[in-house]
Amino acid sequence: MNSKTAPMDYKDCGLSNETLLQLYKNMLKPRLIEEKMLILLRQGKISKWFSGIGQEAIAIGVTMALHTHEYILPMHRNLGVFTTRNVPLHRLFCQWQGKASGFTKGRDRSFHFGTQDYKIIGMISHLGPQLGVADGIALAEKLHNRKAVTAVFTGEGGTSEGDFHEALNLASVWQLPVLFCIENNGYGLSTPTHEQYYCKDLADKGVGYGMEAHIIDGNNVIEVFSKVTAIAESVRQQPRPVLLEFKTFRMRGHEEASGTKYVPKETLDYWATKDPVEGMKSFLMHTNILSEEIDNKFKAEILQEIETAYKQATDEIPIVANTEIELGDVFKPFTDTEIKASEQTQERRFIDAISEGLDQAMQKHDNLVLMGQDIAEYGGVFKATEGFVNRFGKARVRNTPICESAIISAAMGLAIADMKSVVEMQFADFVSSGFNPIVNYLAKSYYRWGQSADVVIRMPCGAGVAAGPFHSQTNEAWFTKTPGLKVVYPAFPADAKGLLIQAINDPNPVLFFEHKALYRSIRQQVPENYYTLPFGQAARLTEGSDLSIITYGAGVHWVLEVLSKAPEIKADVIDLRTLQPLDVATIYSSVKKTGRALVLQEDSLFGGVASDISALIMEHCFEYLDAPVKRVASLDTPIPFINQLENNYLAKDRLEAAIQEVLEY
Repeated sequence: MNSKTAPMDYKDCGLSNETLLQLYKNMLKPRLIEEKMLILLRQGKISKWFSGIGQEAIAIGVTMALHTHEYILPMHRNLGVFTTRNVPLHRLFCQWQGKASGFTKGRDRSFHFGTQDYKIIGMISHLGPQLGVADGIALAEKLHNRKAVTAVFTGEGGTSEGDFHEALNLASVWQLPVLFCIENNGYGLSTPTHEQYYCKDLADKGVGYGMEAHIIDGNNVIEVFSKVTAIAESVRQQPRPVLLEFKTFRMRGHEEASGTKYVPKETLDYWATKDPVEGMKSFLMHTNILSEEIDNKFKAEILQEIETAYKQATDEIPIVANTEIELGDVFKPFTDTEIKASEQTQERRFIDAISEGLDQAMQKHDNLVLMGQDIAEYGGVFKATEGFVNRFGKARVRNTPICESAIISAAMGLAIADMKSVVEMQFADFVSSGFNPIVNYLAKSYYRWGQSADVVIRMPCGAGVAAGPFHSQTNEAWFTKTPGLKVVYPAFPADAKGLLIQAINDPNPVLFFEHKALYRSIRQQVPENYYTLPFGQAARLTEGSDLSIITYGAGVHWVLEVLSKAPEIKADVIDLRTLQPLDVATIYSSVKKTGRALVLQEDSLFGGVASDISALIMEHCFEYLDAPVKRVASLDTPIPFINQLENNYLAKDRLEAAIQEVLEY
């Protein structure tokens, strides 16, 4: 550590000697751990390290300013958050070495994990979503009137991401108690700040969101702790977001392999004089609060703890891969007992069944929140939530800004805070703006560190209504490819209601596709009660021995229409209902009986669900087949607008010929 430190303005903030010593000791601990880690890295005993040397004051000051029950969402240079919250060092060493006692069982590295025991929610490499996650946690705290703040970290580079702006805007609109902590450390990897943003200070961005903002010396732990303590207490009493820009510097590379050759030597020399650990030590020595004897005692205690923890982690046997365990940890186990449908029914349109399912789920789960554009007073563009504000209030039926990524991230935050949410995509096409948090956060969270994402995303989808390329996609294949997501796609009102309630009960993330052309065109007797239908069970709609037709969504109705005109064709028609999990048993038993299979999807052909089902049939039923498996799908083009082009695009008009082709083979 550098002993030549420039004097920093350590003002007397009325802190006790005990608190001042604790601030110093809490900074010393991550510094000594990091020095150990750099040695281990050179020895090849760890694979990577992101150093926070020179930035310890921020993590320690913020963490000590918060209550232990308040959530913190740190980055990979915030080791001090973990050590100040007293996370066991041996578990941290196991995490860094990929041992079973780590927080991710070897499935992720460094600080890419969370722990509910210590109210710490780690980052993912796609930095931005954690800001929206903090919004969701803070929303839960506010809805429960817990008078708690949530602190989330990002770097100055992360402020260039769209998620940063979405999260700040959402927090401001909803007045959420979030401390947005920017560690402005000079470089985003090698890109200097003047190539990241044009304003003088990042705190200036708070003005655009009507948000209080402060600039804090990130190397002065007393200033960090004192100011954040006061701000946090104010936010607890008057919930609102606050933007905090901590001026600091990254003394080592983005990660150790990167080095710091791109940093001018005079810059490194200057910031070395502002070392937060040495600066605090000098101040405490000068004021006779700290002595060499006490300092040596602190170091000895910490070094002993480090060595003991490291040995304990090193002695732990390496992980042995177990395929069954790996596959079993993708989803949180869900054994909710099926709730039977009542005999009392009423005729319902598809959209009515969706609305009724949401309504009854809102009554059942008082921790369920609905979020989406225009879903409150307006009732949503398809009126699925019409009247819900009057019944459940604006706190639980929330209009959102146009910010899909932040809303989906906030839904993840609600799940972390033990709440449920249903997010409505106004159109399934718009989910592309929220793709990252779905496939990289919601889908992977339980597998990575055991945190389920209790989120349902409603996806009004499909063509046939002349809505063009941006409002007509049926994009389920984007998500069936991603382990950790469940994908549901009903074709009938009664199925839609039962499966939607099941999706809301399921603690795992569910993409719930609703074909908007069916909303008001399909009617059916629907049970009146609150009931569920299990995932992974297809429906065999008709019985026959000529061929098996496997489909879902609007395709079900296309098939039934074609067969109604050709009563001589005796087909097994299988409505999949859920695509993940997929009912392969029903598919295989049908194909083995009929010897012929046609798989229909509305999506374009290449890379769709039909391709995988076809491959599964070929792998498992080949010896039973009397004809090649036939895939029928829409054209490999974007979806056109005008009716005659849209009809040409869709597979519907090619279905009858395809059925005849399979039968005549």
